[in-house]
Amino acid sequence: MARRDKAPLLVLDAAQEQAALQTLKRFLEERFELQLGSFEAQEVLELFSREIAPYYYNKAIFDVQTHLKDRFESIESDLWALEKS
Repeated sequence: MARRDKAPLLVLDAAQEQAALQTLKRFLEERFELQLGSFEAQEVLELFSREIAPYYYNKAIFDVQTHLKDRFESIESDLWALEKS
């Protein structure tokens, strides 16, 4: 069960949060014919922020680390090629 005292990893600004809430409400209405009020939609969004967003955040960090590692290895190789003997 989600812990309400756990702070969200990611916090959206007001405009982003409103857009996310509207997207969530629209999706649930269109897909499941479920109409959520503002408070219910906010709770679902907070659940995603606390419990699911960290998985995406950590995956993004891992992907960036992998990309940078590959890029730095390429740069290092390029620098070795420029070295004069």
